[in-house]
Amino acid sequence: MQQHGGLMQKVIRLYVDDAEDRQDMLQEILLQAWRSYSSFRGNSQFSTWLYRVSLNTVLTALRKNKRQPETASLETAAQLESGTEEHSEKEWLYRTIRRLPEIDRMIISLHLDGYRNEEIADITGMQKGNVALKLHRIKKKLTEKAKVYERLA
Repeated sequence: MQQHGGLMQKVIRLYVDDAEDRQDMLQEILLQAWRSYSSFRGNSQFSTWLYRVSLNTVLTALRKNKRQPETASLETAAQLESGTEEHSEKEWLYRTIRRLPEIDRMIISLHLDGYRNEEIADITGMQKGNVALKLHRIKKKLTEKAKVYERLA
């Protein structure tokens, strides 16, 4: 679990803004992973299984609490005051991804984590071709938003 802590943190960060809530969510993911470990059959990589557990736990908690992740306007994202330009761009990317529809958020985060389209299809239950098409559209949408961000920055 320690080896894949970054994976869990990335999933949490895409859906939860508050630091305290992120810590609570990490604990909930660890609990759910421990409870469901016996269901891990080894048909996929452990990281793929853990990603599924993490994502399902976060989405279930959000639905249960009927809370949506906080979103920020492009103007707000562009005005983030951080120590470095790289940090600001990274924060902008997280905020922009958070505003995507749930399935798009899941697909792009898996892609950014280095999963191949076949693996993303396995995790999401989608067809490989559909994953490739959605990924292309998501990238195009993010590129368009990045152009707006650059003009505002």
